[in-house]
Amino acid sequence: MVGRPVRFVGAETSEDDDFAVSRLREAFAAAGFEHVDFELEPVAAACAYESTLDHDELILIGDFGGGTSDFSLLRVGPDLRRRGRTPQDLLGNSGVGLAGDAFDARIIRKLVSPALGSDSEARSLNKLLPAVPAWIYANLERWHYLSFLRTNNVREILKSARIRALEPEKIQALITLIEEDLGYQLHQAVQQVKFELSRSDSAEFRFRDGSMDLRIPVTRAEFESWIAHDLQLIETSIDGLLKASGIHPRDVDRVFLTGGSSFVPAVRRIFETRFGKDRIRSGNEFTSVAHGLALRAAERFRQDL
Repeated sequence: MVGRPVRFVGAETSEDDDFAVSRLREAFAAAGFEHVDFELEPVAAACAYESTLDHDELILIGDFGGGTSDFSLLRVGPDLRRRGRTPQDLLGNSGVGLAGDAFDARIIRKLVSPALGSDSEARSLNKLLPAVPAWIYANLERWHYLSFLRTNNVREILKSARIRALEPEKIQALITLIEEDLGYQLHQAVQQVKFELSRSDSAEFRFRDGSMDLRIPVTRAEFESWIAHDLQLIETSIDGLLKASGIHPRDVDRVFLTGGSSFVPAVRRIFETRFGKDRIRSGNEFTSVAHGLALRAAERFRQDL
């Protein structure tokens, strides 16, 4: 039983989603699994939440993964389990291809890259121009892309930029980051400051690894301004799901939030504004989908007997 997002990152049509599922199925077949069932990850999370209930509810699931934010509106509860689930119990799904990784990328772009020279200039023929091409910094926003920068071409670009730059120490910091291949460690530090901003109004980004040592203060208000567009896309997806399902927010009994980005206060406010704090539930944010997949597999096994 394999989890899948409602909408895969980059998928623009149902054919794109079908193609992604087929690739997943081929991967599991190559690994030796002869039979694979797929379940939507927010539906799996709903099954985990359902296991705690002694009554039926209409719930909205918000599942915030590393690359996707998925939402499902469905009826759950012990009575539904006893009678057997029907397609009518799932009122609707929606999703957007962004979540924790998009938030991390905003922190890199707005907080870290400037410390590495993204806003720095260099003198060229009596003109001031950007010291380093923007595409190099874009590659920092995904930790596994940083290794792609360890090429002779990039080395020559940065060496020349450091000589001409008005802030050569920042370009040297960028060179160090790339040469010491610290992309993964950098993104671990980004996730840590994101976690701290979920608990406090301000924090300090700290990254010390190899010969790198960065300390940059940041406020929650700044972070929320950086992800404002992403938050709007999430709001639009939720409102679209409610409208398409014909369900008013007051008719939803509970909202269950799971996944790392569900801790972000600005994300939680989206749901609190529509449904009220008293109806928001969360828990086992990093394991609820896996737990729900196991429960769905057990249901499927019993049905096949």
